[in-house]
Amino acid sequence: MGDAPDMPYRQARPARSAPVHGNAYPRTKGGARPREPRHFAALDLGTNNCRLLIARPQGDGFAVVDAFSRIVRLGEGLASSGRLSDAAIDRTIAALKICAEKLKRRNVTLSRAVATEACRRASNGADFIARAYAETGILLDIISAEEEARLAVLGCHTLIEPGDGPALVFDIGGGSTELVLVDTRPDMPVVLDWHSAPWGVVSLTESAGHGPPGRDGGVAGRAASYARMRDLVSESMAAFAARLPRDVEVPRLLGTSGTVTTLASVHLGLTHYDRAQVDGLIVPAPALRKISTDLAAMDLRERATLPCIGTERADLVVAGCAILETIMDLWPAERVGIADRGIREGILRRLMGNGS
Repeated sequence: MGDAPDMPYRQARPARSAPVHGNAYPRTKGGARPREPRHFAALDLGTNNCRLLIARPQGDGFAVVDAFSRIVRLGEGLASSGRLSDAAIDRTIAALKICAEKLKRRNVTLSRAVATEACRRASNGADFIARAYAETGILLDIISAEEEARLAVLGCHTLIEPGDGPALVFDIGGGSTELVLVDTRPDMPVVLDWHSAPWGVVSLTESAGHGPPGRDGGVAGRAASYARMRDLVSESMAAFAARLPRDVEVPRLLGTSGTVTTLASVHLGLTHYDRAQVDGLIVPAPALRKISTDLAAMDLRERATLPCIGTERADLVVAGCAILETIMDLWPAERVGIADRGIREGILRRLMGNGS
């Protein structure tokens, strides 16, 4: 599509999947198999999701060999207890065991597994890391919020729209939201400023979300809950907002997270999630605002019936909408870039020597 401000269009193609399955490599003339390419892996364990990506180098990037994603809700109940619950740990370790099997089956040469806000905040985070290593062989590295932000930028910066002035990249997670102001003039964007807000879709829902149908206060109660969410997020980002430049002629905004990819899917009217259609999409900001306010006005059952939201995301998506709208307030771009790539891709680029 064209550049019309009221229509979405695509910025770039997503990373391609490699046609590699098991030992399906062609034989050489003598019948021997050629040396298999090196496989690298990146695992991102967040407050809500466990995601694995296995890839091999290709040109100045990589081709995806295998992937895994599961909603584990590791941070469920963390806001009130300060600890990772036994049930959340069990769910997460079950997912990590699947990842471990994939790493073994793909003969991964080099990998890195990182854990973010839930493990940073939990009093038993270190105990969980030890248990996960003992039961799965995967050693999780609890990274700082700053490294999390930098990895996200490294993984998705190629989808920032061309333009002058700094761009803002954001990652709405389960337990926190990272915002990074970058200078895009160099080949590799330079971080000018960054901020980690202590609100993600899980933590904000547990602190200010409305209840289930019949206990959500109806239309007025849901509106009040959404306003509380917006206020909490705005307060947490106020210091960063005050540092942002005010003379940017055309603000550019790129988001990477389940929130933005879900809302992009709703905007496109998809019946099921399709990364090829979502990754690299540019969506008008007013369209995302309308979707956000519409979802916030619905009750849980109504949201659960929507394709690409369903029961798994119905209770958390409103918090993501509140965070997204607040970000669009402080950096008023006319449209928002959507990236289904981030921390895992950033890790892979570093492992393969294509990042800094």
